Amino acid sequence: MIVGSYARASDTGRKRRRNEDSYVVAPPLFAVADGMGGAQAGEVASKLAAAALEDTDPGSLSGPERLVSLIQEANRRVYERAASDPSTSGMGTTMTVALVETGGVTIGHVGDSRAYLVREARLEQLTEDHSLVNELLKSGKLSREEADYHPQRSVITRAVGTDPDVDVDAFVVDASVGDVFLLCSDGLTDMVGDDDILELAERHHDDLDRMTKALVSAANRGGGEDNITVIAFAIADDGDATARMPAQPDPDEADTAEHVLPAPAVDTMVVPAEEIEQVFVEPGSPEAVEITRREPIGHAGRIRLVLTMLVLLVIAAALLIVGLTR
Repeated sequence: MIVGSYARASDTGRKRRRNEDSYVVAPPLFAVADGMGGAQAGEVASKLAAAALEDTDPGSLSGPERLVSLIQEANRRVYERAASDPSTSGMGTTMTVALVETGGVTIGHVGDSRAYLVREARLEQLTEDHSLVNELLKSGKLSREEADYHPQRSVITRAVGTDPDVDVDAFVVDASVGDVFLLCSDGLTDMVGDDDILELAERHHDDLDRMTKALVSAANRGGGEDNITVIAFAIADDGDATARMPAQPDPDEADTAEHVLPAPAVDTMVVPAEEIEQVFVEPGSPEAVEITRREPIGHAGRIRLVLTMLVLLVIAAALLIVGLTR
């Protein structure tokens, strides 16, 4: 059992100025990292994490132990950079990794990027989102329909690089010839439902290049609120490998949005699961305000904060002058 064909597509989306997603396509290793942080810190975090996967020697480790070791090294690099560089303070990244080995496909996971398995016309989500919304779903505080539109759906409970150590989900999935694995950032899954992901995956089952482009295109048509990255790889027999790495997606075919005027998008933030206290977070409630306070503030965030304070001072001065002239 080896990697057969594989492909990837990544796009900025319709609302972001930069693509803060990074990916690794180095068969038998694949990964998606979705960066978070102010200014360009998210891009720095995801690139550092991806580089750690590619240039770290895990020694004799294999399976879950290997991926945990690699992701811990990525965590160390991102955390140390954030601690030493004020412009990247508070940055972090999600990370979903797949390693194809003789015994199956090992998945390593932190955050809300995802891994899926497409098998016999069915789509199975292999990873569990480390997110506020998922915690509320598990506790029965939210329905699936409410979760899809919850205003705090960008709040994650675990990320690479925000703490000295990170808890990594790692497990092995039994794989069969013909299986297709998908790794993706939440820029896809927030815009495209599982049924539509499966429909496109089945339609292009024999052409992974077209599959990844079609999924990116669907996310952009759905709104393109975030960066979108999709990796697909198929499992083949040793003698049937047709491994190939396609060129970057054609912008026209992938329905990219380079000429769309950027608009503000909700930034990802991290709140540890143990601090959620299993409460339903209503928009504007004290809990929601507390979560907002914990969002890492980068350079752009500091500028917005200063401008807001200046506006408030001007308003206060104007009110004072009006009061004195009466």
